[in-house]
Amino acid sequence: MADQRKDALVWCEIPVSDFDKGLAYYGRVLGCELQVNREGPDPMGVFPYSEPGISGHIYPGAPASGGHGPTVHLAVSVLEEALERVKAAGGEVLPGIVPMPFGRFAYTVDPDGNSIGLFQAAGD
Repeated sequence: MADQRKDALVWCEIPVSDFDKGLAYYGRVLGCELQVNREGPDPMGVFPYSEPGISGHIYPGAPASGGHGPTVHLAVSVLEEALERVKAAGGEVLPGIVPMPFGRFAYTVDPDGNSIGLFQAAGD
């Protein structure tokens, strides 16, 4: 496959109804303070990780898919090509590509209704 990456998983995100309560809960569960990052459209409480590493975060809101639960983000080389493959494989591509300082991503929904983000790193 042309889009095989060394690490397929890029990050995961867990929606919370109350950001401050979510920070307190996950901080207590993990025994550490989550670092708050406000670079994106929503604040994120970032789980600890080592460099280079894979992590995740909590955010206020709900998955873009309209479902419940976490969203995993998978690495792709060319975002638009991967989005076409999602459609061809029976998935749904949600509107909008989200730019970030270190790349860009789009939300998709797999045939089982899971929220899956596809991420293209800057420079890819």
